[in-house]
Amino acid sequence: MTLARLAELAADPSSSFVLIARDGADEVELLTGEVVDVDLLADIPLSSDGTPNEVFALVPYRQVRERGFVAQDDGAPLRCVVVEEHLRLPTPALLAALPADDVALHDDGFDISDDEYARIVETVIADEIGRGEGANFVIRRDFTARIESDDRTAALTWFRALLAHERGAYWTFAVFTPGHIAVGASPEAHVVARGGVVTMNPISGTFRHPAGGATRETLVDFLSSTKETEELFMVVDEELKMMSAVCSDGGRITGPHLKEMSRLTHTEYMLRGRSRLDPRDILRETMFAPTVTGSPMQNACAVIRRHESRPRGYYSGVAALFTPNAEGGHDLDAPILIRTVYVVDGEVRVPVGATLVRHSDPLGEVGETHGKAAGVLGAIGAIDRDRSAEARDDTDAPGDAPALSADPAVAELLASRNSRLADFWLDPQSEEHTGPFAGRSALVVDAEDRFTTMLAHQLRHLGFEVSISPWDAVTDAEADAADIVVAGPGPGDPRDAANPRIARMREIVRRRRASATPLLAVCLSHQILADGLGVALVPLDAPHQGLQKSVPVFGEQASIGFYNTFTARVAPGVGTVGPAEVSADPATGDVYALRGPAFASVQGHLESILSRDGIRTLQRLVTHALHS
Repeated sequence: MTLARLAELAADPSSSFVLIARDGADEVELLTGEVVDVDLLADIPLSSDGTPNEVFALVPYRQVRERGFVAQDDGAPLRCVVVEEHLRLPTPALLAALPADDVALHDDGFDISDDEYARIVETVIADEIGRGEGANFVIRRDFTARIESDDRTAALTWFRALLAHERGAYWTFAVFTPGHIAVGASPEAHVVARGGVVTMNPISGTFRHPAGGATRETLVDFLSSTKETEELFMVVDEELKMMSAVCSDGGRITGPHLKEMSRLTHTEYMLRGRSRLDPRDILRETMFAPTVTGSPMQNACAVIRRHESRPRGYYSGVAALFTPNAEGGHDLDAPILIRTVYVVDGEVRVPVGATLVRHSDPLGEVGETHGKAAGVLGAIGAIDRDRSAEARDDTDAPGDAPALSADPAVAELLASRNSRLADFWLDPQSEEHTGPFAGRSALVVDAEDRFTTMLAHQLRHLGFEVSISPWDAVTDAEADAADIVVAGPGPGDPRDAANPRIARMREIVRRRRASATPLLAVCLSHQILADGLGVALVPLDAPHQGLQKSVPVFGEQASIGFYNTFTARVAPGVGTVGPAEVSADPATGDVYALRGPAFASVQGHLESILSRDGIRTLQRLVTHALHS
């Protein structure tokens, strides 16, 4: 019955349906229903005449404009399938029924040449990361080809190949709607909300299995890479910003784990927290994964706009399934749209991207895009598969060796990563906040880096009643009413007084100091405070994006995470500047912290997972600002 229904749908070019195979399931879900395109996430039709709907939605990247971020508008619809049928097909029977003939690719290659992509990488490192615009950015290119087969037949063939040969995917899926066909195996659940618990799954680092499959030695080499480790830490920081915005308890880190797939292995963490928000609001506040955009998120979107010549379509967006639950609301399950093939009128597109950080090698990033494209194409059978690797990686086969994640050396390398992280984010947290500053208010001014949501969570943990205001919306009256103003971090050159954001943050810091009312300045705002005290601001020789350092902070060594391209600098040995006491590097004079009458500041990000002494140092600096 169900297979006949699928055959009927597949034969009708006007029909719309979705196939989903979830990780670990032995069945494939078939969803059919009316297609409705809407403008905003809030318009997703979760009910009709008071009756809850199950809804599948394809959310394009351009939807990020709902957060006020920039994106090229290619008109890709926010497409909803309002589910009328939800059937379940046994996987073995479905594999036997789906088409299996090879689909040949013609005129295949990347839309951007290797040399051009390498030049883009160099430009982003020099002009964006090198000038303080952010810590990491994902720039994509598309593998394109043509097919002579029918689009639907090809997509069903590829879906069968993924079911048969790919493993470890969070969702394997195929979506058939008018003008839009997508088939893929996403390794990553971007956001899941069930029973009031929100989960995010940051994945980073890509290990392409060598011919014959991954081995203990090759995997250990990958896990020992500083670049891969720091990439993962940076995306965890970025997703914790999102978790802190939607979860009352801020979010807790568990892991790391290996995400082992047939041709690729990634490293991942799990983040969990509690939320009472509508799932559409949760999805809006978490658009989109930093693993496919960058950080800070707002500036990452601007960098993507500057350096990608074509709109993204659905790449880096999400597929979202909203399912009615027993509490009268909806659960949300939303994987990232990566490792996905799009086909329209015989034109095939496979978007892939590389994460660019301060020490990226342009040729290495070119190679990463080739590896990711080959992973997708091999999985769907469009290029030759590594049969020996498939056999080796089939851990379900009797007598095979256990997964490499169980190897003691691999497990020890993974576990050792947490020794660098802040216990504050690893330990369970309460929704009740009764810290030493209970009854006091804090205003956090957001300078376009959502690290402010993590700062706000830490301040609530210390007892403050906290509000966050964007730099271009905060009023003087709002600031005056707060017991302490926390001037937040942000991208850009702190010396650029012509920039409206920098100018406004300067005014906020200056006004607070002039009134001698408590102020804490972080990162960009620390540099602005230092500039107001007459301290020189200079670019670092190499950006400190996602760098952990042990630094002196007024009599204590503190392990802190840094995300800065510029620094305030005094002559080595200088201990005071005007009314301010200085904590600086004894050799370079780089200023790590300042404190004076009713103010304190810090260059590092005390809220970062890399700040093992973050919460203690934050409490010390806030105490000084309030009581000095």
